Amino acid sequence: MPAVVRGGRRQGSTKGKGQGSRKAPAAPGKVAAIGRLDLSPRAVLISIVAGVVVLGGVLATGARAERISNSVSNKFDTVTSGMGLKVKQVHVTGASPEARAAIQQAVGVRADQPIVSLDLNAVRDRVQAVGWVKEARVVRLLPDTLIVDVKEHDRLAVWQTAGHAYVIDSGGKVIQGADAGRYPKLPLVVGKGADQTASEILPLLAQRPRLMARIEALVRVDERRWDLRLKDGSLIQLPAVDQDSALIRLDALDQRERLLDLGFARVDLRTPEEVAVRPSEGAV
Repeated sequence: MPAVVRGGRRQGSTKGKGQGSRKAPAAPGKVAAIGRLDLSPRAVLISIVAGVVVLGGVLATGARAERISNSVSNKFDTVTSGMGLKVKQVHVTGASPEARAAIQQAVGVRADQPIVSLDLNAVRDRVQAVGWVKEARVVRLLPDTLIVDVKEHDRLAVWQTAGHAYVIDSGGKVIQGADAGRYPKLPLVVGKGADQTASEILPLLAQRPRLMARIEALVRVDERRWDLRLKDGSLIQLPAVDQDSALIRLDALDQRERLLDLGFARVDLRTPEEVAVRPSEGAV
């Protein structure tokens, strides 16, 4: 009997331990099963094939998706237009009279066009493609107004080369669409390279209105220096470097002798610290 009792106690104790030992590894096993990731070559291959199939499906239905998108966009435009959100006014600001027509045509927006879905970047790009325009900004003012603000290229001079005349800006860029014949008051620069260097010499001459008023054209010589041809046929030869100093010497001579009024065939300023004057025939 005592043995049975002890055995029973052992069996009960053993049973409890057995249940504990069976339950203990259960939780870690489940966690391990959940956290385990099958990275076998077969699984990787299946994943790649599935991805290709999905991508093919998307590409195969691309046209359909585009049609759906267009349909939704058209319905959206119809709804917003019905709410009064459509183009009624287009204001172009900053444009000169010469450039306005070309800029308005480039805007390319029609009356009653839906304004909410209007591509402002596309409008800006079209306007900036106009030769007159340096940069543009497009603003949408709901419910019905579009503002196109432009900044045009400055007009520095008329450049004559190879028998043609062009209007150029201060960077030497030819302004496409500009008629040189409409700018008789702009300085005339002539010759190869004159377009790129006009912005250096013209400010120096602008400081001397007495001389500037007499200049017919500025001729670029050998892409190195300038000859100033005056309206009376006289010629002033400038050096390749230090042009400002040469013009200062000319100013001093003109103030002292009224040189520009006396008439001369040529004034040579190419030698530093020297002015060589050749009188015209019949000049005093």
